[in-house]
Amino acid sequence: MLAVSIIGIYLISLLVIFFYAIIQFRLAIAYIRAKKKIKRAENIACDYFPSVTIQLPVYNEKYVVEKLLEATVNINWPADKLEIQVLDDSTDETRELLKNLVPKYQQKGVSISLVTRDGREGFKAGALKHGLSFAEGEFIAIFDADFLPDPNFLLKTIPHFKDPEVGVVQTRWDHINRNYSVLTQLQAFALDAHFTSEQVGRNVNDFFINFNGTAGVWRVQTISDAGGWEADTLTEDLDLSYRAQLKGWKFVYRGDVLSPAELPVTMAALKSQQFRWTKGGAETFKKMALRILKTPGIRFSERVNGLAHLFNSSVFIFVLLLSISSVGLLYLASDSYIFSVWLDWVAVFFVSTVFLFFYFAVSFREKARFPWLLPVLFLMRFIQFLTVSLGLSIHNTRAVLGGYFGKKSEFVRTPKFNVASNGQQLVQNSYLSVSIHWSTWLELALFFLFAFAVIFGYKHQIYGLIPFHLMAAIGFISVFLYTVFDPRKR
Repeated sequence: MLAVSIIGIYLISLLVIFFYAIIQFRLAIAYIRAKKKIKRAENIACDYFPSVTIQLPVYNEKYVVEKLLEATVNINWPADKLEIQVLDDSTDETRELLKNLVPKYQQKGVSISLVTRDGREGFKAGALKHGLSFAEGEFIAIFDADFLPDPNFLLKTIPHFKDPEVGVVQTRWDHINRNYSVLTQLQAFALDAHFTSEQVGRNVNDFFINFNGTAGVWRVQTISDAGGWEADTLTEDLDLSYRAQLKGWKFVYRGDVLSPAELPVTMAALKSQQFRWTKGGAETFKKMALRILKTPGIRFSERVNGLAHLFNSSVFIFVLLLSISSVGLLYLASDSYIFSVWLDWVAVFFVSTVFLFFYFAVSFREKARFPWLLPVLFLMRFIQFLTVSLGLSIHNTRAVLGGYFGKKSEFVRTPKFNVASNGQQLVQNSYLSVSIHWSTWLELALFFLFAFAVIFGYKHQIYGLIPFHLMAAIGFISVFLYTVFDPRKR
């Protein structure tokens, strides 16, 4: 019975990951096919100048908010058609900093206002909703505190709204500190794939895509028609995106318009961001899955890809189950039948890896600065990414399960530190987190489990699982050490 359960968990996890890999592979293929057509559509002249409100939701961002305001007030748009709302929910020195900065820009003739609230009801969604209630613009552009918008951002995005069916234009994130550390390089590796293969692939196939929470523009009518900002998930952007598209609104993705921002530079900051994204994804899947299935007029392929999109974060559950059950398979390997079953299915794991390899390679190839080193650099980065993803699986699984079981948690901001280069340190930074969650110690325990599995496999000459178990061991110990020591060391 135990053997059947272990094999069952392993195979189910393998099939879910395989399905996820196929979806991502197909999106990468769609991106490659659409590249030429996309380039022809990018050069659109702006002859349409409606009123625009730029919203800047801010919460305790004293290190980056000054640069945000400086970049935002320099956006090119007719002055009488533009207003800027700084939506400040801060409880630290950021509030006073903004009270000094905003009047200086007002004195220069900039239409900018500081909007504050009593408390943080609804968190970011609540701040956006509050500002929207008295915004004057027909369109709403949103930038998080660490973003540095392109001066021509509106000139490149607003023309798409001449089509009355377009509700959102999303642009691509760029990363001002992608080379700060291995941690930021791995994040850039994953996000580049999302903003290249995935977003473009979904958009050209008319599948559901998502507003990424920042660096995009909404038609106010679209927000209202979809029911407005709601705070019952941690990913208010993903939630509203699906409600709007189910209402028939079109989304446009501009992968050529870059909006630079800062990547999290500590493991604690990355974990807080990952927790919010993965838990919010599960909450949105739970909220929207039946609506996707029941809403009439949607193609079958749209429904499948939409459900798969919302289910993406849940893959971490199956990554963790696959990892742990593979250790069980190792112990059962003395049974020739069980071992032969594992050998039959290991090809599925290999094919899944090849599909994901291709998905990430498409975007990595476009960013490579040294084409002749591309195969070596990509293989190294891909293995590093899979290794750290394994290490984060326990943290993200906890977040996803919390989303499905309805456990409510606060919207924890991702702290930004205004660092761009490797030489900049985080000494005496007040946003550094040193608290250790209990799941961090579980990461250490899993390191010992997989390290033992490597030794056991070698000793009993069962070599097939050793590479996977070695990656898992390195992943869990890396995440543990980064979590415990990185903030204190810096």
